[in-house]
Amino acid sequence: MSIKLPFIEAEIIDQYLYDENRRPWIIGFSGGKDSTMLLQVVWRALMKIPAETRDRHVYVVCNDTLVENPKIVAFINRTLDLLQKAATEQGMPISVHRTTPRLEDTFWVNLIGKGYPAPVNSFRWCTERLKINPTTRFIQEKISEAGEAIILLGTRSDESQTRARSMKRHERKGQRLRKHLLPNAFVYAPIKDIETNELWQYLMQVSPPWGGTHKELVTLYRNANSGDCPLVIDESTPSCGNSRFGCWVCTVVSRDKSMEGLIGNGDDWMEPLMELRNRLLEERSNRESREKRRRTDSPFKEEDENTWGPYTPKIRAEFLEMLLQAQKEIQETQGELMELITHQELVAIQLTWFRDSIFQPKVADIYNRIYNTNIDMTKHVEKLRQEEELLQQACAENPEHVELIQEMLTLQKNKALLMRKRGLQQDLEKRLENFIAKKHRGTIVYA
Repeated sequence: MSIKLPFIEAEIIDQYLYDENRRPWIIGFSGGKDSTMLLQVVWRALMKIPAETRDRHVYVVCNDTLVENPKIVAFINRTLDLLQKAATEQGMPISVHRTTPRLEDTFWVNLIGKGYPAPVNSFRWCTERLKINPTTRFIQEKISEAGEAIILLGTRSDESQTRARSMKRHERKGQRLRKHLLPNAFVYAPIKDIETNELWQYLMQVSPPWGGTHKELVTLYRNANSGDCPLVIDESTPSCGNSRFGCWVCTVVSRDKSMEGLIGNGDDWMEPLMELRNRLLEERSNRESREKRRRTDSPFKEEDENTWGPYTPKIRAEFLEMLLQAQKEIQETQGELMELITHQELVAIQLTWFRDSIFQPKVADIYNRIYNTNIDMTKHVEKLRQEEELLQQACAENPEHVELIQEMLTLQKNKALLMRKRGLQQDLEKRLENFIAKKHRGTIVYA
């Protein structure tokens, strides 16, 4: 066991108890080895504090891009359920929160709907939409409530030279907190000095205080020969890249070694995902698969022959067909809960195609052919379009209300999907209070 751990726990206790502002802690949890050790060390440190003095709330935030590796998602979901159950039973000031991108920001709505090319280093449009923005919104909400917040990350200097330099550059001299890009937010990295071999030794020897063991986590890493994708809170956070667990659609790297490793170790049901991911990579550089005009307002503006625009309608439809076919094959072997694209995304894609004057083929036609159903999506698309128009008209004098109403509707829908509406009224009231507070401070941007 690392001799550093007693000092780290003591420092965590000191940071927690002796903060006059009682700023809430936000722990970025990805389910990987680093964030798991971070949460475990913090949890065990707080257990040593008398219950009556554990008066600062700790939010465990896990961001789901909706295109994470399905095997990893299943593992993380089980872990999050254990965390919340154990926190309640043990009386810990810890709550679990999942963040997801907005419907218009999801990977498939942008790639299949709008025709955005698969991400590349020079145009990594996915990071901000799928990772930074959802987590940022949550952090900003907590800052609005408390004035300031401290973000705890499992970043370690041992992970890479680039990360070490970044951490050193942003750290305050003589302090463990460093300023975050967000106003009134600070970053604390308790395990930054832990080396990789110390980390694995700790996880294999010390059971998680929320129950169970780390055997499944260790097996996942062994089978995938991989690393985890860190919670991304700004553009300075390292991308997943190389062989790290992350989005199964990632084309920033030439090969997804983690998925290859899982398939090679028996998870051959993931082969359709690999095929689609490789097709995305291939078509990105195929001139015939791209429009000769950039995506601006619909209809497109004609440009010169050298312009590489969005994917053609034909390629977008082929991607959707491959995606739905992969989903169907996986559901037949892994269960219907294994969802690669949501119904809401399908409706949003069809609406986007209509806006781009793409009327054939239709999303419902592709879906019905693959699933042998007779679903009519037109009414859902028209309803969504009418709702958007009515909302815009109703908020014509106060356009900033559009986003507020959409977020409150999302809260309601999420509670309904989770089959438990407990706390819905409190969530809605809190969101409204935050909006009013921002408005009074003059931080709302008017459209």
